[in-house]
Amino acid sequence: MTDSGAALHEYLAGLEYPVSREDLIRWCQENGASTEQLQAVRALPVDQFSSPTELTEALGTLP
Repeated sequence: MTDSGAALHEYLAGLEYPVSREDLIRWCQENGASTEQLQAVRALPVDQFSSPTELTEALGTLP
């Protein structure tokens, strides 16, 4: 997981699932994520996340 992927966890508190990648991007923008962190979210290989575990696993695939 990248540093930006690991740091994203602080922005995910209160997020309701399932969540789409686009909703996740919007959530991160509204909660002050950096440009690098937003790029990491945009690079996620999945379009829909049904649980925090699924999102964490996807973040773990980031280079």
